[in-house]
Amino acid sequence: GPSISCRNPTRIRWVQRVDVFQPMPWGRKMRMEQLEGKVSPVLAIECVAGSSKAEEWNCDMLQTGDIVEEIAIGGTPAARAPFKSGRSGVQKALHAAFKRRETSITVRVRRGVELHACIVPYETAGRKQYVLRSIHDPNYAVAFIDRMESECVQLQGSRSSRVACALSKAQLQDGYVSYPWEKKMMESLPIHNSSSFLSLLILPKAADPSGSRYNSLEDTLARANAWLNSSQAAGVPIVFMNVQSEALLTKISGETASSTVNAGSLSDLSNLANASLYGFEDYHGVDIGVVRAVRLWYTPVSGEYPVEIKLQEGDSRLGFAVSRTEEGFIYVSSVTDDNDNGVPSVRSGLTELYKQATRASKLLVISRVSNEKVLPWMVSPSGAIRCFDTVSLSQKLSLHRHALQPIQLHVLLWDQRMTSPRGGARRNLALPVAEAPAPPPDPPVVERGDLAPPVELVRNLSLSRALARDTAGEVSFRFHDFSVSNNWV
Repeated sequence: GPSISCRNPTRIRWVQRVDVFQPMPWGRKMRMEQLEGKVSPVLAIECVAGSSKAEEWNCDMLQTGDIVEEIAIGGTPAARAPFKSGRSGVQKALHAAFKRRETSITVRVRRGVELHACIVPYETAGRKQYVLRSIHDPNYAVAFIDRMESECVQLQGSRSSRVACALSKAQLQDGYVSYPWEKKMMESLPIHNSSSFLSLLILPKAADPSGSRYNSLEDTLARANAWLNSSQAAGVPIVFMNVQSEALLTKISGETASSTVNAGSLSDLSNLANASLYGFEDYHGVDIGVVRAVRLWYTPVSGEYPVEIKLQEGDSRLGFAVSRTEEGFIYVSSVTDDNDNGVPSVRSGLTELYKQATRASKLLVISRVSNEKVLPWMVSPSGAIRCFDTVSLSQKLSLHRHALQPIQLHVLLWDQRMTSPRGGARRNLALPVAEAPAPPPDPPVVERGDLAPPVELVRNLSLSRALARDTAGEVSFRFHDFSVSNNWV
């Protein structure tokens, strides 16, 4: 009342002074500026998924910052800007249309560009919303957002700035796709389910009998090079492909551990550049050694050629002998001089292949028997080459003859002009065409037990293999030296 203002004039003036300098709330100021036309919130476009087509940055596509002027859902009349409640109101309309299964929508922006799309749910940051996915490009999707008109004008600036912004946010996507491995391995490989990659693993040579020290990596590389050169000089038709070092883990102790587990800093790593063995300690204090072996990759000059030897009743021999080179390759060392088609080696064309290899000063190397590789594959620290025994191979081929089961061989070709079996006709490879033999007489009826090979043959198949432990700590077999150079079958 007046009495109060008369008794306390100072206090009244102070309260009025505070009211003058009290700041106005932001929401109230925003509403006032909206009424005055200073701020204009509009419904705008926000790109959420880029297009996979080059037209994304053309003027015919909706872009981030485009101001929405008209929305038509399904067959309902088009709604025009301004939209009631902005983005939230449009999201409610999209939700209702999606529940009615009316997902067709057309959006027109202020630039006059239209987008024909379908309504799809989209979840981001744990919040579900609805976006528009283009009918013409399913990878292109846009959403609605509330923006100030001035901000939209800024986003619709130069094309280069928008492209640069999109480029900074673009990320390459990766994923897994299924692949028909079994089908490809059956169709694309010359030998089903078997690779054509040939290699030899050469372990470093032990420098002492205890196996605590090994020769350098350079020495292992030199031995790999010598093996390849010697094989080629002997007539094995192979060429070099690649060479690489291969780390093999092993447990070490004693003198080996004390001499190898000493790389305590980066400066010590230079000492391991040419070392074949170095070690380290794991978390449990166990000394682990790393043996640096060398893997030599090579390939036949002209691939592998299959030879099928079909057997008949009355075949007393196959007509060829096999031997082994010093490098571990098994090859056909001689064939029968008979040109009679009754010999299996002549009928299959193996004899003619051998003669052509001899004329070319090459060895007819057998690479597979029944699709199993019979090539040398490892060199032990003692220097012994691990390969297949010609005696056991000859006996297996003889068993094929007794059982009348066809023999599947693969040999290495030596001439680039000889294409692979799938590559068309071969030149300079004239295999004989055998005449159809007369049908054999009907075999007599015998008991099932009589079909087994003779007891003497089975008794002679046992090989005495001496087992010995090499410096690598694994069991391998040693071959006996035979005085007979060829093993006839």
